[in-house]
Amino acid sequence: MKHYLKVFFSLSILVLLLSILPQLAMAQPGDPGGDVDLPVDGGIGLLLAAGVVYGVKKIRDERKRKLNKLP
Repeated sequence: MKHYLKVFFSLSILVLLLSILPQLAMAQPGDPGGDVDLPVDGGIGLLLAAGVVYGVKKIRDERKRKLNKLP
């Protein structure tokens, strides 16, 4: 029975330390202005452009398939 208590106590301490660790590891304080900062860069524009190109390709393929299907 003592073995289980020792394991339980060890796991409890481990969980407690792991739950406190993120608060101790914060590098910088938050923004005092309170506004939400989002990391917006050129990647979003590239993804949008790729989506448009993919959509145009699908529309063209569908039109070609319909034209070739007609007798």
